[in-house]
Amino acid sequence: MKKVLFLSFLLCHAILLSAQSVTGKWKTIDDETGKPKSIVEVYEQDGKICGKIIQLFRAPDENQDPTCKECKGAKKGQKIIGMVIMEGLVWDVDEYDDGTILDPNNGKVYDCKIWLEDGKIMVRGYIGPFFRTQEWVKVN
Repeated sequence: MKKVLFLSFLLCHAILLSAQSVTGKWKTIDDETGKPKSIVEVYEQDGKICGKIIQLFRAPDENQDPTCKECKGAKKGQKIIGMVIMEGLVWDVDEYDDGTILDPNNGKVYDCKIWLEDGKIMVRGYIGPFFRTQEWVKVN
């Protein structure tokens, strides 16, 4: 009987985890202003989690289709809409980590990890002990 209960618990836990996927469309919220910045589509490619910008929230007087002027290499001058900004995240017990995230505003690439918390993705970009964390909200 204990084995049946334990197996039932594992099955329920697996179903709950699969229902809470990081893949999909997420609205990014600026951790400094609290305002929405973009929508990022998070997807799996070759067993790793990646994310690309599919929409920007810009003021009417701002360029609605900007390019990444501060980026380096192949991403320099690339349009931000459609740009892959998050790459290489792999599952590690309770979070995805060992990936990178690009900030198109300054062209810098940071180490990255993400995890689910209260139906949101927590996205942390960091260099050594210094980090910033943003909440991304699921888009229907």
